[in-house]
Amino acid sequence: MRYKRVFLIILDSLGIGEAQDAYLYHDEGANTFAHICEKMKELHIPFLEKLGMGNIGHFQNIQSVSQQLAYTACLQEVSNGKDTMTGHWEMMGLKVEIPFQTFTDTGFPEEFIQLFEEKTGRKCVGNYAESGTKIIDKYGEHQIQTGDWIVYTSADSVFQIAANEEIISLEELYHACKIAREMTMDGKWKIGRVIARPFIGKRKGEFKRTSHRHDYALKPFQKTVLDSLEENNFEVIGIGKIPDIFANQGITKKIHTISNEDGMNKIIQLTSQDFKGLAFLNLVDFDAIYGHRRNPEGYGKAIESFDKYLEKLVKKLNDDDLLIISADHGNDPTYKGTDHTRENVPLIIYNHSFQETKDLGLLESYAIIGATIADNFNVKNPGIGQSLLNLLK
Repeated sequence: MRYKRVFLIILDSLGIGEAQDAYLYHDEGANTFAHICEKMKELHIPFLEKLGMGNIGHFQNIQSVSQQLAYTACLQEVSNGKDTMTGHWEMMGLKVEIPFQTFTDTGFPEEFIQLFEEKTGRKCVGNYAESGTKIIDKYGEHQIQTGDWIVYTSADSVFQIAANEEIISLEELYHACKIAREMTMDGKWKIGRVIARPFIGKRKGEFKRTSHRHDYALKPFQKTVLDSLEENNFEVIGIGKIPDIFANQGITKKIHTISNEDGMNKIIQLTSQDFKGLAFLNLVDFDAIYGHRRNPEGYGKAIESFDKYLEKLVKKLNDDDLLIISADHGNDPTYKGTDHTRENVPLIIYNHSFQETKDLGLLESYAIIGATIADNFNVKNPGIGQSLLNLLK
């Protein structure tokens, strides 16, 4: 075991340029980070620049450095898909061959909706692809009057159920999600996640989603690096939505977060704890609040905020800690529609003692991340991916 603790941070949706096969997804020209830099005019991320973010590619007003503090690379996804689960599962060794089913264009079939209504005892409104804040604003008052579920989907493989906490209890909402999860195990409706979307408010324009979101995901179809770590008595601390993405499989401890800032504070707090293993954080605000809502300026400011927290984190790391930063897909906030974009993602690997840091260029598969972690802890990598551990000097 070379590093006692590994801190892995996923900047949800921070792609850095169209993938080689982006045309298959109609995502030609997408570049989340580059287009944010262009919109911001001057994105201030001095610490990410020191680590080598500007050495991964050419981004407007982002400086490359002659002596980067970290190893950097650009990772190309090999799985089929561009969603959260596909990206994270690949990181931990799984190659998703068949993309998760979506109902973006049609909504869920009437047969499914009728059965869900029968099983839950409430009617449904919505059932189309939409931003959660928009559909809640549209139907929030209707739900107060009728008690109907607000259901919707997106470009992801999801069935989302929104409920006003003052009208429908969290307990009932979560129970309905479990019913939907069981229904969506049927092959004809099988999807990646069912998501509880609670909110509060009394009238249009005032509805606000709460932090009580909960995801009910499919379990990974085979063991991942997380399972190998758990089976060998290493800690796997899932922070934010990581436990949901892996359906708690291979997770030894869960830490809830309510924002990017909260997530960074939680992982900084973990540096003062004595553990052996992995702390795995997803920063979902980049994707959910800024990417899908096509807000490049807000996205840019969130990256600037992350940069400040990141510097605080690095100062807390021990000599035998390893920091890895990456992303799970793109979500270009300047692109058409509101969907994720098929992009390559950054890889940043840092330790205090690195002496030969450099950019490693374009590498195949997000699974490099999990393979490197498995190699470090001398556990089996049950899936794909080649370790970079021997290159880190």
